[in-house]
Amino acid sequence: MVRIFALTILIAAFVMPSVSMAGDVAAGKAKFDELCVSCHGPGGKGDGPTGLALAAAGQPAPRDFTVGDFAFDTDGDGTKGSDADLKAVITKGALVFGGSAMMAPVMGLSEADQDNLVAFIRSLKQ
Repeated sequence: MVRIFALTILIAAFVMPSVSMAGDVAAGKAKFDELCVSCHGPGGKGDGPTGLALAAAGQPAPRDFTVGDFAFDTDGDGTKGSDADLKAVITKGALVFGGSAMMAPVMGLSEADQDNLVAFIRSLKQ
């Protein structure tokens, strides 16, 4: 019975890549507060002070994560906003995928940091 459960979890990890299973939401929030809040705002609505200034200057507004709608299918799997897509936009920036240069790449994040950020971002959907 335990083997079947473990096998089911393993299969789910590959079948449902958009579900962040490995991330720590609290650690992701801490990293988000450090790196992302100035543009995306504390609640992820895209209303941080830098984000509002960019929007006022005619730049695209930062993504509102509370909507849970993502723009890019970075890995070409036919699904926008998978964990892999979010990690790619975070680490490579949006410009390389046809988005705004204002979403700059965040360099030097560990895999754990990326997983945690994705888990926190997903927790913002209302």
